[in-house]
Amino acid sequence: MSKSYTLKAEARERVGKGSTRELRRNGQIPAVIYGEKQPPLPIALSYKDVYYRIHSGGFRTMVATIQLGSKKVQVLPKDYQLDPVCDTPVHVDFLRISSKSIVQISIPVHFLNEEECPGIQKNGVLNIIHHSIEAFAPATAIPESIEVDLTGYQIGEAIHLSSIKLPEDVEVIAHEGDFTIATIATPVAKEKSESAAADEMSKSDLDK
Repeated sequence: MSKSYTLKAEARERVGKGSTRELRRNGQIPAVIYGEKQPPLPIALSYKDVYYRIHSGGFRTMVATIQLGSKKVQVLPKDYQLDPVCDTPVHVDFLRISSKSIVQISIPVHFLNEEECPGIQKNGVLNIIHHSIEAFAPATAIPESIEVDLTGYQIGEAIHLSSIKLPEDVEVIAHEGDFTIATIATPVAKEKSESAAADEMSKSDLDK
């Protein structure tokens, strides 16, 4: 399960462009909490705290606790906006969650045991087709990653969804059936060498 963290927040009395500009001048950014059949809750967060969390990775898969005075709200970051020029956060949307919430999430794929993969040891190339997998998961138990064990795979073999063990209570959204996650491809240099040899043979045949 991914780790959780706490963000301190203040309630926003005013919304609109004027108030958001004022927030940013004061080192804060606007955010809104939605969901659980409750009214949207506008809040203000520390710019530094949000910047650090976004750029540390895994922001959308980590449950957060919003500390709003004496009130605590469990949320999952749903979306955020970055300044197109400075790449700095300017707004965040959070989704309220509970112990019963199921959310759609993009879970990163991590590949393990390359040293135990005969294909890679023979200079094969790990060709990653899916760097992440869309799935439904309990909001309070989102896995940090889906792990793929490369042990035993040879050059030319493919790793399909059915060949990996999924974390508990995770249901993959599979539009393609048993799709391919990665392959162990032939080394590019070897492919070029074989192609060049084939071209040379064809040229020799023409010269005859």
